[in-house]
Amino acid sequence: MPDHVFYMRRALELARRAEGETSPNPMVGCVILDRENNIAGEGWHRKAGTPHAEVNALADMKARGAQGYTAYVSLEPCSHWGRTGPCCEALIEAGIKRVVAAMEDPNPKVAGNGFRRLREAGVEVITGVCETEARRLNEHFLLWVTKQRPFISLKFAETLDGKLATAARDSHFVTGPEAHVYSHYLRKIHDGILVGIGTALDDDPELTTRLVDGKDPVRIVLDSRARIPLTAKALQGKIKTLLLTGPDADAEKIRLLEERENVSVIELPCKNGHIETDALLCALYKQGLTSVLVEGGSEVLGSFLDAGIADRVYAFIAPKLVGGKNALPSIGGNGIPVLSQCAAVTEPELRTLGNDWLITGRVVFPQAIFNDSEEKRKQSLN
Repeated sequence: MPDHVFYMRRALELARRAEGETSPNPMVGCVILDRENNIAGEGWHRKAGTPHAEVNALADMKARGAQGYTAYVSLEPCSHWGRTGPCCEALIEAGIKRVVAAMEDPNPKVAGNGFRRLREAGVEVITGVCETEARRLNEHFLLWVTKQRPFISLKFAETLDGKLATAARDSHFVTGPEAHVYSHYLRKIHDGILVGIGTALDDDPELTTRLVDGKDPVRIVLDSRARIPLTAKALQGKIKTLLLTGPDADAEKIRLLEERENVSVIELPCKNGHIETDALLCALYKQGLTSVLVEGGSEVLGSFLDAGIADRVYAFIAPKLVGGKNALPSIGGNGIPVLSQCAAVTEPELRTLGNDWLITGRVVFPQAIFNDSEEKRKQSLN
């Protein structure tokens, strides 16, 4: 019997090669063994609209002149026709006798149907191998397809004493070059990158992935009154930009913005001058975004935390001390009154980037706050 964990981890490794390229599809890898448990073929899903991992692995197997027996797949083989054919049928036609999968695909179009079809054809099916790793790999897709909203990541760079900027609002070069490059990698693996108008006015960011290879995310700017200058870097070039405004935005400014081919203006309801977070989430979901990286500033990050809407945090921490009660905290907003109600960061991971640290983990809210947030979001979606 082959080592299921060993070959599944190889499938997961192959899947990750396409990180940031497959949305709205999941990342999937496939390893095929022959009867003697030698590798007969390997493949991964490279981009939405192109052949899936199983098909690519079968093509590799054919090129090697091999015959497969066991297929390791990091996600249940699909059973429906989309832009490509059903992978379960391709495996059956190729004579695969055993399929080992990390997990079931929660997409309603699949949801166990791939496994069912394989078993009907006499294929042995084993599931749950490295499921935790597989869920971590595709956490964006899994939440998007089950919750009907984008996966929200909060990202900020702060000093050791928790400051995003000094009292004079200087926030440049909090962290070093290694952290800066990694933050661009995070942009690459998310569908959208979101900032508030304060960040757009103060820093005039490009919001691109210029420091790494890969696609640029959709640029999202929260600007309830349409104050963004027409010369802003976030409006330039061919990258799609979503400007989310409120009902009081200047009509002439909106007209000028909408004349640009790459800019879409979406009006959303506001409360106390700020765009409502639940309506925002629904708008981003309708735009087809499976994941959004929220880069700030402090009040925007705080608004998501106050609303109970965050799935992962990326905190870049520099070994520096700023001090000052008027220095800007990393996360603003209203905050919570008692520690027993605060959000927890679970499954923490620590990475060293030059002289800085990156701490990331899943954000878990107290159940009462989570339930209230989900109910509001569903109402907005309807």
